[in-house]
Amino acid sequence: MHALTAPAKPRGLALLLGWQRVVFTLAFTFVISLPLALGWKSGFVSLMMRTLGLGLIAMLAFGLFEQWPKRLPPWLARWVLQVLGVMIAIPLATFAIYTLSTAPGAPPFWQTPERLVGFGGMTALGVFIAPWVALAALVRQKDALARHQALAFELERSQYERQALDARLHLVQAQVAPHFLFNTLANVQALVDSGSPQASAVLRSLVAYLRAAVPRLDDPVTTLKQELELVTAYLELMHMRMPDRLKFALHFEESELALRCPPLTLLTLVENAVRHGIDPGEEGGRIDIHVERRGDRCVVRVADTGVGLGASNGGLGTGLSTLRERLQLVFGGAAELRVRANAPRGVVAEVEIPAQRSTS
Repeated sequence: MHALTAPAKPRGLALLLGWQRVVFTLAFTFVISLPLALGWKSGFVSLMMRTLGLGLIAMLAFGLFEQWPKRLPPWLARWVLQVLGVMIAIPLATFAIYTLSTAPGAPPFWQTPERLVGFGGMTALGVFIAPWVALAALVRQKDALARHQALAFELERSQYERQALDARLHLVQAQVAPHFLFNTLANVQALVDSGSPQASAVLRSLVAYLRAAVPRLDDPVTTLKQELELVTAYLELMHMRMPDRLKFALHFEESELALRCPPLTLLTLVENAVRHGIDPGEEGGRIDIHVERRGDRCVVRVADTGVGLGASNGGLGTGLSTLRERLQLVFGGAAELRVRANAPRGVVAEVEIPAQRSTS
């Protein structure tokens, strides 16, 4: 992943004449000119031209020393140079403005008391106000840079967390695959060891099932339709192994099949019911699978009439604990896994997740 960096800062004229700076300078000089116009005798236009000229020159000085010289001695901070540059530029610019505005043949402005007072007043006002405006601009720049860096850091941290989450989820899903496969292969081995004529048919069904299931093990998300297909194949395998002790039924609406679901969620619930509920009991039992949508939530429920929580000594296996961790990694606190006793016997396991439709 590429590290986040701050956007390239404008240089040269693009920095000196940035539109935001120009607009601010125009607005600020206009506001400053309004109270001065009350005592200004040469007209508002003349006042506006002079204050605007001073404002633009101060803006150019601020931008010039923002990027020149490129390197400063260690004892001189860039912001100090900018403020000093603005302070020095104000009297020089005022002197140039009054000199250039002197009519041909007229005495210099410093020989005219009224103009000299205007020069002194404008210079003093500019030297007093301009450095504070420059400092405010510097503080604003620092705040904007700090906000951008904080946002960039937060985004980068969230991306690293997402990568770690994906890696952890992949690891947990990799643990689910061997768990299911070894359990199923152990069932096939039991049939072979007992000389059951069903062993060959079960093995063929298992191979067909694995061809469909294994490619989906690494997928970050699947649909309830795919989950139900895998569960149906698994239950058919288990029914071939214990035809007199296992019955099952699926209950769902077609509109629910496109909802998203973490891979092997439903299969984990069903396999847990078979292994810890139906298989240990001599009479077997029935498994009912319900998929319901409740507003913006989806509830998947697997109920069995097996030996129950007490008879299995609470041994719900590693499947449900791993499933709970996977749901936490994918949905955080928006998902819930509940396990309770079924009446009159057996176990009910429910998974409640956000109802999100697949975009594929």
